[in-house]
Amino acid sequence: MPEERLQKLLAHAGIASRRRAEQLIREGRVAVNGSVITELGTKADPERDHIKVDGKHIRASEKPVYLLMNKPKNFVTTVSDPEGRPTVMDLLRGVKARVYPVGRLDYHSEGLLLFTNDGEFAKRIMAAESHVAKFYMVKVNGSLSSEQEIKFREGVHLAGKRTAPAGLKLIRRAENPWYEVRLMEGRQNQIRLMFKNFGRLVEKLKRVRIGFLELGSLQPGKYRHLTPAELARFRKALKMEDR
Repeated sequence: MPEERLQKLLAHAGIASRRRAEQLIREGRVAVNGSVITELGTKADPERDHIKVDGKHIRASEKPVYLLMNKPKNFVTTVSDPEGRPTVMDLLRGVKARVYPVGRLDYHSEGLLLFTNDGEFAKRIMAAESHVAKFYMVKVNGSLSSEQEIKFREGVHLAGKRTAPAGLKLIRRAENPWYEVRLMEGRQNQIRLMFKNFGRLVEKLKRVRIGFLELGSLQPGKYRHLTPAELARFRKALKMEDR
């Protein structure tokens, strides 16, 4: 494996973001073959060199893998579940890399879910400051009033903290209407709690898009690899250096 800059190796291994990895190096917390490294330009080969951060050995990172899944309902978005419920990892048959879900969709929700073993990519996708919007189709047990729609878009108080401004568009007017919701953040059960704040219950929730990436015709429970063009577009949007 060719040598790469230490901060890049640490980021790819999921230890920290590249900026944070640079700080770790400056602070003298990274060692290569027993020698403390403080120069940012230092390179190493994780398959040949012994790299430690705060005394812990860093293993060579696997080849990066990026997957898109259409998560079905009644699956937990975790690697394992103490209650014994099926997890999204059970659907990744044939994937040898140790990938993990990027963010989460709750047990009853469905739709677009990303997986990767690239720690830096995962952190940037989920960070609010990256401005990667997530789009959801939501069926609710009643319409919001015009005033409630305005308040929804401005953000509501959940657990003592106001949510970031959100997008809201009525897609299908009915007794149980469908809304498109756009979020820049992703608190646990956020959309369900936001509608509950206005006395409405979410009956169905499906994530259909992350940034430019759409779920498309992928069937529930199926997955595919991101194409090189999709990955390049994400890396450009996230201001990530090419590998």
